[in-house]
Amino acid sequence: METLDLGGTDPRVQRPGERLLSRARRSVDEALREFTGDLPPGAKLWSGFHFGWWDERGRPDSARPGKALRPALALGCGESVGGAAPDIVPVGAAVELVHNFSLIHDDVIDGDRTRRDRPTVWSIFGVPAALLGGDALLVHACAVLARALPERGMPLVRRLCGTVQELIEGQAMDLAFEARDEVSPEEYTAMALGKTGSLMGAACALGALAAGSERPRADHLDRFGRALGLAFQITDDLLGLFGDARVTGKPVGADLARRKKTYPVLAALTAGGPAAAELAELYARPEPLTGDQVAHGARLVERAGGRDLAREAARDALEQAFGHLDAAEPLPGPRRDLAGLALMMTDRSH
Repeated sequence: METLDLGGTDPRVQRPGERLLSRARRSVDEALREFTGDLPPGAKLWSGFHFGWWDERGRPDSARPGKALRPALALGCGESVGGAAPDIVPVGAAVELVHNFSLIHDDVIDGDRTRRDRPTVWSIFGVPAALLGGDALLVHACAVLARALPERGMPLVRRLCGTVQELIEGQAMDLAFEARDEVSPEEYTAMALGKTGSLMGAACALGALAAGSERPRADHLDRFGRALGLAFQITDDLLGLFGDARVTGKPVGADLARRKKTYPVLAALTAGGPAAAELAELYARPEPLTGDQVAHGARLVERAGGRDLAREAARDALEQAFGHLDAAEPLPGPRRDLAGLALMMTDRSH
């Protein structure tokens, strides 16, 4: 497993991944405010509310921002091939627009009324506004790339559009899994690579291409992002079952209560043994699960080996990611930043 000196224990010293995240968050927030200023009034209000810039009446607000992981990947990968931030930031903004299009629509699909401790767009403005607002962000992402990078923007737009198709297919697979009795870990992997890995891979590749990278190098970085996305998604599943909500901000047990077929659950169900059989029976019950049943289900996942198997799968995906990163021959400094970010993304108190 990759090891990295992340800067010691001095809280005043930012680690490599944290530095990259901070730079990306500052630059992409400024760019997003500029780019979304071109949206029609309704879409501008809905998107600004979603980003936490203002409240439902358009009054300034300062809500907790998103993590900016995908812009950070775009920035780090662009710099890893010798690019400069001004050429890469529009890519980070475009990818973040696509990501937030998917979040706004996901909140509608899942019926979630809160995100980042704030009401979701649909819960305040209604479902039609959320759908239209998400659509506006998606279309605007393509416009941002085409306008900001006129000489090479259209190939990047085509690549981004292909990524959105993969993202939608991954989301469709995830929804279909909820209605199926049996899903294999291999099917889950294909779903996660589409739903989560595709956009992270695109962020990496588009950042490199915007910086003038040759296609083979950018393709290695695409595969780095995809494998990292898989590791990130499995880690997210683990947090949903075994994380500390006070640390992660994620409601523990919500996925299990909805009987979602996450990687730890699928690994446990296919492991065999008494705990796996009892977990299968719990998932087959038609009535809603109580809080005690959810807690018992998490214990069954652990007893059946699902927690350990998921950790192993996440480690394997991360190792694959680092292999692809090194194959791209990144510059040493950006490589350190990207490795630090990858380790942060897959070690989140589970």
